[in-house]
Amino acid sequence: MRELLDLLVRWVHLIAGIMWIGNSMLWNWLDRNLRPRAGAPEGFEGEIWMVHSGGFYQMEKKQLAPSQMPEVLHWFKWQAYTTWMSGFALLLLVYYMGDASFLVDPAVAKISHGAAMGIGMGSLIGGFLVYDLIWRSPLRTKEPVAITLCFVLLAAIIYGLNHLLSGRAAFIHVGALLGSIMVGNVFFHIMPSQRELIALTKAGKRQDAKLGKHAKQRSIHNNYMTFPVLFIMLSNHFPSTYGNSLNWLVLAVLMVAGALVRHFMNIRFWWRGWLAGIASTVIIGVGITFALTTRSSDPPPAAAATNPQEKVDFTAVRIVVGQRCVPCHSAKPTDDQWKVPPNNVVFDSPEQIKMYAERIKTRAVITKTMPFGNKTGMTQDERDLLARWFLQGSPIE
Repeated sequence: MRELLDLLVRWVHLIAGIMWIGNSMLWNWLDRNLRPRAGAPEGFEGEIWMVHSGGFYQMEKKQLAPSQMPEVLHWFKWQAYTTWMSGFALLLLVYYMGDASFLVDPAVAKISHGAAMGIGMGSLIGGFLVYDLIWRSPLRTKEPVAITLCFVLLAAIIYGLNHLLSGRAAFIHVGALLGSIMVGNVFFHIMPSQRELIALTKAGKRQDAKLGKHAKQRSIHNNYMTFPVLFIMLSNHFPSTYGNSLNWLVLAVLMVAGALVRHFMNIRFWWRGWLAGIASTVIIGVGITFALTTRSSDPPPAAAATNPQEKVDFTAVRIVVGQRCVPCHSAKPTDDQWKVPPNNVVFDSPEQIKMYAERIKTRAVITKTMPFGNKTGMTQDERDLLARWFLQGSPIE
């Protein structure tokens, strides 16, 4: 039942997120590509013509005259709220409920499940409040200073969470913080500004330009956070990013790279420069990430210190796998949480262990992201034993 609920909520989260981010990117694109019109009336800010689905569309942006309210006015808000609510539900289901194997990693910090939950929730609430206070303060008019301060504070949160929670949970909490900031911008700033514009128009008054500028500033913030958040949503499938000693730096690099790609897509100066900017950012970002993950994927010191030529008896390997991995990765798991083998990976026979040897090496020896939260208590000596077995070609005879 819990797995089905997880699937349903995750499905809703994905659909709502696509709708929200798609709308956000479209409206920001429209604003950047509006064109003036000769002889346009007062309040006209620009127009754009588009072709889609067999017809032509003319879109205008303008300020309405006092009391000139259209009969039907469309709003975009529920996509954002649904994305956040479903995302928070996933946070509860996957990380806060159950046995904390996704949330706590004793190798990172020996803290209780309750303490980890407090740290996670505190980072979300405190992070949003600090961000919001910065951009409500006089610093909002000094954008370079405010942006720099936010980057420094976000880097501190990334570093801190990756040294307190499991790598996977730390990444997800950073994404949840950005998502909370984004929906907070919608709920506390963008929507109230729009309501005030409508109220002024209905009251026969001119719209206040400051309201539009304020809402636009927060909308631009959301626009730049989209690509980093999307990466974090995918990161739990890639343990090489969250499962190494430099995971905090990997996350910071990829978030900056994502924001820069979004920036080049926003400014869209002449196409060669635009493509060159994106290509350079991607190449540099991927290159740095590769260097960081490779550096942190060196053989464990203890394994390197032992004699790799000393033959490892597969019986010992099978005992380790049987005690530490098979409780989940079996045709009939005995784990209290996993009732079916994760990703259908099974280690019941020597041939199955051999088939997944490379994956075991990555998860149990290099990144040490398996077992989850080291739930079954795999020791460093056992990881070293597996490392020597891999160096010898993973024999099962």
